[in-house]
Amino acid sequence: MLKKRVIARLDIKNEFVIKGIQLEGLRKIGDPNEIAKSYYVSGVDEIIFMDSVAAYYDRNSLSSIISMASEDIFIPITVGGGIRSIADIQKALNSGADKVAINTQALKSPEFITEASKVFGSQCIVVSIEAKKVGSQWHAYFDNGREDSGRKVSEWAQEAELLGAGEIMITSVDKEGTKRGMDKALIDNLINLVSVPLIVSGGVGCMDDILETFISGVDAVALASVLHYDILHLGQIKDSMKQAGLKVRS
Repeated sequence: MLKKRVIARLDIKNEFVIKGIQLEGLRKIGDPNEIAKSYYVSGVDEIIFMDSVAAYYDRNSLSSIISMASEDIFIPITVGGGIRSIADIQKALNSGADKVAINTQALKSPEFITEASKVFGSQCIVVSIEAKKVGSQWHAYFDNGREDSGRKVSEWAQEAELLGAGEIMITSVDKEGTKRGMDKALIDNLINLVSVPLIVSGGVGCMDDILETFISGVDAVALASVLHYDILHLGQIKDSMKQAGLKVRS
Protein backbone atom coordinates (compact mmCIF):
# COMPACT_ATOMS: atom_id res chain seq x y z
CA MET A 1 0.00 0.00 0.00
CA LEU A 2 1.38 3.39 -1.02
CA LYS A 3 1.64 6.07 1.63
CA LYS A 4 -1.20 8.56 1.50
CA ARG A 5 -0.39 12.24 1.03
CA VAL A 6 -1.91 15.26 2.72
CA ILE A 7 -1.46 18.32 0.53
CA ALA A 8 -2.09 21.96 1.42
CA ARG A 9 -3.66 23.95 -1.40
CA LEU A 10 -3.01 27.69 -1.47
CA ASP A 11 -5.05 29.68 -3.98
CA ILE A 12 -3.37 33.03 -4.55
CA LYS A 13 -4.59 36.39 -5.83
CA ASN A 14 -2.48 39.56 -5.77
CA GLU A 15 0.10 37.93 -3.46
CA PHE A 16 -2.46 36.86 -0.86
CA VAL A 17 -3.83 33.42 -0.10
CA ILE A 18 -7.56 33.60 -0.75
CA LYS A 19 -10.50 31.24 -0.26
CA GLY A 20 -13.97 31.20 -1.70
CA ILE A 21 -16.96 28.93 -2.18
CA GLN A 22 -17.25 27.17 -5.55
CA LEU A 23 -14.27 29.30 -6.66
CA GLU A 24 -16.31 32.50 -6.13
CA GLY A 25 -16.68 35.15 -3.37
CA LEU A 26 -13.00 35.19 -2.53
CA ARG A 27 -11.78 36.16 0.93
CA LYS A 28 -8.21 37.07 1.92
CA ILE A 29 -6.55 34.57 4.27
CA GLY A 30 -2.97 35.84 4.59
CA ASP A 31 0.61 35.82 3.36
CA PRO A 32 1.35 32.72 1.22
CA ASN A 33 4.92 32.25 2.42
CA GLU A 34 4.02 32.47 6.09
CA ILE A 35 1.10 30.09 5.63
CA ALA A 36 3.13 27.63 3.54
CA LYS A 37 5.97 27.58 6.05
CA SER A 38 3.51 27.00 8.90
CA TYR A 39 1.99 24.01 7.10
CA TYR A 40 5.45 22.66 6.27
CA VAL A 41 6.56 22.86 9.92
CA SER A 42 3.29 21.19 10.96
CA GLY A 43 3.97 18.17 8.74
CA VAL A 44 2.14 18.62 5.45
CA ASP A 45 3.47 16.34 2.68
CA GLU A 46 3.24 18.71 -0.28
CA ILE A 47 2.02 22.21 -1.12
CA ILE A 48 0.13 23.34 -4.21
CA PHE A 49 0.22 27.03 -5.12
CA MET A 50 -2.57 27.98 -7.56
CA ASP A 51 -2.66 31.37 -9.28
CA SER A 52 -6.41 32.05 -9.13
CA VAL A 53 -6.36 34.99 -11.57
CA ALA A 54 -3.98 33.53 -14.15
CA ALA A 55 -6.90 32.87 -16.50
CA TYR A 56 -7.42 36.62 -16.88
CA TYR A 57 -3.81 37.36 -17.79
CA ASP A 58 -2.73 34.16 -19.59
CA ARG A 59 0.30 33.87 -17.34
CA ASN A 60 1.36 32.56 -13.96
CA SER A 61 2.65 35.29 -11.63
CA LEU A 62 3.84 33.20 -8.69
CA SER A 63 7.58 33.03 -9.44
CA SER A 64 8.68 35.35 -6.63
CA ILE A 65 6.42 33.59 -4.11
CA ILE A 66 7.73 30.17 -5.14
CA SER A 67 11.33 31.36 -5.00
CA MET A 68 10.85 32.56 -1.43
CA ALA A 69 8.91 29.46 -0.40
CA SER A 70 11.54 27.06 -1.72
CA GLU A 71 14.16 28.63 0.54
CA ASP A 72 12.31 27.42 3.65
CA ILE A 73 10.21 24.49 2.45
CA PHE A 74 11.75 21.13 1.59
CA ILE A 75 8.78 19.13 0.39
CA PRO A 76 7.37 18.92 -3.16
CA ILE A 77 5.84 22.14 -4.45
CA THR A 78 3.35 22.22 -7.32
CA VAL A 79 2.49 25.41 -9.21
CA GLY A 80 -0.71 25.85 -11.21
CA GLY A 81 -2.62 28.52 -13.06
CA GLY A 82 -1.57 30.13 -16.32
CA ILE A 83 0.82 27.38 -17.40
CA ARG A 84 0.58 27.69 -21.18
CA SER A 85 3.98 26.74 -22.61
CA ILE A 86 7.19 24.79 -22.12
CA ALA A 87 8.80 28.11 -21.14
CA ASP A 88 6.17 28.60 -18.41
CA ILE A 89 6.98 25.17 -16.99
CA GLN A 90 10.70 25.86 -17.10
CA LYS A 91 10.17 29.17 -15.30
CA ALA A 92 8.14 27.47 -12.56
CA LEU A 93 10.75 24.76 -12.07
CA ASN A 94 13.57 27.31 -12.09
CA SER A 95 11.72 29.21 -9.34
CA GLY A 96 11.79 26.12 -7.12
CA ALA A 97 8.69 24.15 -8.05
CA ASP A 98 8.88 20.38 -8.47
CA LYS A 99 5.68 19.98 -10.51
CA VAL A 100 3.19 22.03 -12.49
CA ALA A 101 -0.59 21.68 -12.63
CA ILE A 102 -2.10 22.28 -16.07
CA ASN A 103 -5.80 22.73 -16.83
CA THR A 104 -6.82 25.20 -19.53
CA GLN A 105 -3.93 24.61 -21.90
CA ALA A 106 -4.30 20.84 -21.55
CA LEU A 107 -7.96 21.05 -22.56
CA LYS A 108 -7.31 23.43 -25.45
CA SER A 109 -4.21 21.58 -26.73
CA PRO A 110 -4.07 18.03 -25.32
CA GLU A 111 -0.81 17.40 -27.15
CA PHE A 112 0.78 19.88 -24.73
CA ILE A 113 0.58 17.18 -22.03
CA THR A 114 2.67 14.83 -24.17
CA GLU A 115 5.16 17.52 -25.13
CA ALA A 116 5.60 18.64 -21.52
CA SER A 117 5.97 15.11 -20.17
CA LYS A 118 8.62 14.31 -22.79
CA VAL A 119 10.63 17.44 -21.93
CA PHE A 120 10.36 17.33 -18.14
CA GLY A 121 9.20 13.80 -17.31
CA SER A 122 5.67 12.75 -16.46
CA GLN A 123 6.43 13.06 -12.73
CA CYS A 124 6.45 16.86 -13.22
CA ILE A 125 3.09 17.06 -14.99
CA VAL A 126 -0.15 17.17 -13.02
CA VAL A 127 -3.32 17.55 -15.06
CA SER A 128 -5.78 19.59 -13.03
CA ILE A 129 -9.48 18.98 -13.71
CA GLU A 130 -12.18 21.30 -12.41
CA ALA A 131 -15.28 19.09 -12.33
CA LYS A 132 -18.89 20.29 -12.30
CA LYS A 133 -22.04 18.18 -12.43
CA VAL A 134 -23.98 18.69 -15.66
CA GLY A 135 -27.09 16.53 -15.70
CA SER A 136 -25.98 13.00 -14.81
CA GLN A 137 -22.34 13.56 -15.83
CA TRP A 138 -19.41 15.65 -14.66
CA HIS A 139 -17.82 18.02 -17.16
CA ALA A 140 -14.30 19.41 -17.12
CA TYR A 141 -14.31 23.19 -16.70
CA PHE A 142 -11.56 25.77 -17.16
CA ASP A 143 -10.92 29.47 -16.48
CA ASN A 144 -11.33 28.93 -12.72
CA GLY A 145 -14.50 26.89 -13.06
CA ARG A 146 -16.33 29.31 -15.35
CA GLU A 147 -16.11 27.71 -18.80
CA ASP A 148 -17.47 24.29 -19.73
CA SER A 149 -15.14 22.38 -22.05
CA GLY A 150 -17.93 19.95 -22.89
CA ARG A 151 -15.58 17.08 -22.04
CA LYS A 152 -16.76 14.35 -19.67
CA VAL A 153 -14.41 14.19 -16.68
CA SER A 154 -14.20 10.41 -16.79
CA GLU A 155 -13.08 10.41 -20.43
CA TRP A 156 -10.76 13.38 -20.04
CA ALA A 157 -8.97 11.90 -17.01
CA GLN A 158 -8.25 8.69 -18.92
CA GLU A 159 -7.05 10.60 -21.99
CA ALA A 160 -4.81 12.84 -19.86
CA GLU A 161 -3.12 9.76 -18.40
CA LEU A 162 -2.57 8.25 -21.85
CA LEU A 163 -1.09 11.54 -23.05
CA GLY A 164 1.53 11.50 -20.30
CA ALA A 165 0.13 13.05 -17.12
CA GLY A 166 1.98 11.79 -14.05
CA GLU A 167 -0.87 12.69 -11.70
CA ILE A 168 -4.49 13.78 -11.98
CA MET A 169 -5.93 16.39 -9.60
CA ILE A 170 -9.72 16.57 -9.46
CA THR A 171 -11.39 19.59 -7.88
CA SER A 172 -15.13 19.38 -7.34
CA VAL A 173 -16.28 22.92 -8.10
CA ASP A 174 -19.73 22.08 -6.71
CA LYS A 175 -18.24 21.12 -3.35
CA GLU A 176 -15.24 23.47 -3.25
CA GLY A 177 -15.16 25.65 -0.13
CA THR A 178 -18.51 24.36 1.20
CA LYS A 179 -17.01 22.13 3.95
CA ARG A 180 -20.00 19.81 3.43
CA GLY A 181 -18.12 16.72 2.32
CA MET A 182 -16.39 15.64 -0.85
CA ASP A 183 -18.18 14.52 -3.99
CA LYS A 184 -18.11 10.80 -3.25
CA ALA A 185 -19.94 9.88 -6.44
CA LEU A 186 -17.40 11.77 -8.54
CA ILE A 187 -14.49 10.07 -6.76
CA ASP A 188 -16.07 6.62 -7.05
CA ASN A 189 -16.62 7.29 -10.76
CA LEU A 190 -12.91 7.96 -11.30
CA ILE A 191 -11.03 5.78 -8.86
CA ASN A 192 -10.79 2.72 -11.10
CA LEU A 193 -10.42 4.61 -14.39
CA VAL A 194 -6.88 5.93 -13.94
CA SER A 195 -3.76 4.20 -12.71
CA VAL A 196 -1.66 7.32 -12.03
CA PRO A 197 -1.96 8.92 -8.57
CA LEU A 198 -5.27 10.70 -8.01
CA ILE A 199 -5.40 13.90 -5.93
CA VAL A 200 -8.85 15.11 -4.89
CA SER A 201 -9.88 18.53 -3.66
CA GLY A 202 -13.07 20.29 -2.67
CA GLY A 203 -15.53 19.90 0.18
CA VAL A 204 -13.61 18.53 3.18
CA GLY A 205 -15.23 19.72 6.39
CA CYS A 206 -14.25 17.11 8.97
CA MET A 207 -11.85 14.25 9.63
CA ASP A 208 -14.29 11.60 8.41
CA ASP A 209 -14.36 13.21 4.96
CA ILE A 210 -10.60 12.72 4.68
CA LEU A 211 -10.58 9.15 6.00
CA GLU A 212 -13.47 8.03 3.77
CA THR A 213 -11.75 9.51 0.74
CA PHE A 214 -8.46 7.76 1.45
CA ILE A 215 -10.15 4.46 2.21
CA SER A 216 -11.89 4.66 -1.19
CA GLY A 217 -8.44 4.41 -2.79
CA VAL A 218 -7.47 8.02 -3.46
CA ASP A 219 -3.73 8.71 -3.23
CA ALA A 220 -3.79 12.30 -1.94
CA VAL A 221 -6.21 14.87 -0.56
CA ALA A 222 -5.61 18.59 -1.12
CA LEU A 223 -6.94 20.70 1.74
CA ALA A 224 -7.63 24.41 2.00
CA SER A 225 -10.53 25.66 4.16
CA VAL A 226 -10.13 23.17 7.01
CA LEU A 227 -6.49 24.21 7.40
CA HIS A 228 -6.91 27.93 6.74
CA TYR A 229 -9.72 28.24 9.30
CA ASP A 230 -8.11 25.93 11.92
CA ILE A 231 -10.94 23.41 11.70
CA LEU A 232 -8.41 20.58 11.47
CA HIS A 233 -4.69 20.51 12.24
CA LEU A 234 -2.09 18.50 10.39
CA GLY A 235 -0.89 16.55 13.43
CA GLN A 236 -4.47 15.58 14.20
CA ILE A 237 -5.06 14.51 10.59
CA LYS A 238 -1.94 12.32 10.47
CA ASP A 239 -2.76 10.71 13.85
CA SER A 240 -6.29 9.88 12.71
CA MET A 241 -4.98 8.41 9.47
CA LYS A 242 -2.56 6.15 11.37
CA GLN A 243 -5.34 5.02 13.71
CA ALA A 244 -7.42 4.13 10.66
CA GLY A 245 -4.61 1.87 9.43
CA LEU A 246 -3.49 4.13 6.59
CA LYS A 247 0.17 4.41 5.69
CA VAL A 248 1.29 7.95 6.38
CA ARG A 249 4.37 9.88 5.35
CA SER A 250 6.38 10.89 8.41
